[in-house]
Amino acid sequence: MVIDVMEPAADRLLPRLPLSFQVDAAHEAHEPPEASGRRRDDVRLLVSPGHDEPVHTTFPSLPDHLQPGDLVVINTSATVGAAIDVTIDGVGVAVIHVSTQLPGDLWMVEPRRRIANGSTEPLTIAPRQSTATLRSGGAFLHLLRPAPGSSRLWLAIAADGVDVAGTLWAHGRAIRYRYVPADWPLEAYETVFATPSTGGSPGSAEMPSAARPFTPEIVTRLVSRGIGIVPIVLHTGVSSLEGNERPYAERYHVPAATAAAVNATHRSGGHVIAIGTTVVRALETVTDSAGVSHPGEGWTDVVITPDRGVRAVDGLLTGWHEPEATHLAMLEAVAGRDPLVVSYESAFAHGYLWHEFGDSHLILPYAGRR
Repeated sequence: MVIDVMEPAADRLLPRLPLSFQVDAAHEAHEPPEASGRRRDDVRLLVSPGHDEPVHTTFPSLPDHLQPGDLVVINTSATVGAAIDVTIDGVGVAVIHVSTQLPGDLWMVEPRRRIANGSTEPLTIAPRQSTATLRSGGAFLHLLRPAPGSSRLWLAIAADGVDVAGTLWAHGRAIRYRYVPADWPLEAYETVFATPSTGGSPGSAEMPSAARPFTPEIVTRLVSRGIGIVPIVLHTGVSSLEGNERPYAERYHVPAATAAAVNATHRSGGHVIAIGTTVVRALETVTDSAGVSHPGEGWTDVVITPDRGVRAVDGLLTGWHEPEATHLAMLEAVAGRDPLVVSYESAFAHGYLWHEFGDSHLILPYAGRR
């Protein structure tokens, strides 16, 4: 169920942080750490402990910065090959990024064109109905109309007899953007927590990347320190880094055991630490105004802003987001504006790397270690 849906005034929906930089190539992660013989967890970690100064460390130290009795909540959604080659009527050769399955058998998709390094950029097409045909033959999707509030996303419906998820499973590849110059296998976009998708099963169009640096050894250390780990599922769509759109509906499931663990952690004085913005959205969807979490599933269009605040989540592990990214409104709701600005300016000055293969940011409600 969806507990509430934010509909604030447009000018208050996505507040902008006063950040004095733009992410350049030197601050972008162009490949996974494994490409140079390193481990997944060989990335940097900046810890923002409340209003104290940021701490610069590495990801394997993550368990040392949490406290016994805390609860870590992870997303088990697997990444699907959501990029697929097509030909669009009246447009020609293109790539479709299949973002999100919506109620009513609709799909949110993004038409894109290939660029010189083999990645893609947004493709503007006339606002009329058209058909995307697989390069291997056969109609795939009917593009119906541009999605409300977006200049690049479309609503689409499957062509007759087409299983969209199954087609992606058979023919799709991982989505990548211009800052990643080469294709990587889908395994590079899976986390240690992912429950593998099969043909016909939904998944995430883009990796829930906050959990990418986790290894079995780090999971073991968390458990050995008395830190709980529980799952949710939220299937992510394509990112809005290039559009600054209002976040759109995504499919989620919060199990009864997870909701109970969140409530028990808060009753005992522990803190709930979300591994990624997807976890924040799912938990906040099922948490009522009294701060009690409930099991639930469906599609959520809850938007987390500083005005709304957070009710279920006390801290957050995430990556680094573009200065114009809509996720920063959620981060500000968790961290507060001043600590968030300090952490971002510090990360940029110290050469942290952005995007899905980059470095990590741990936002905590407390300072120090127990």
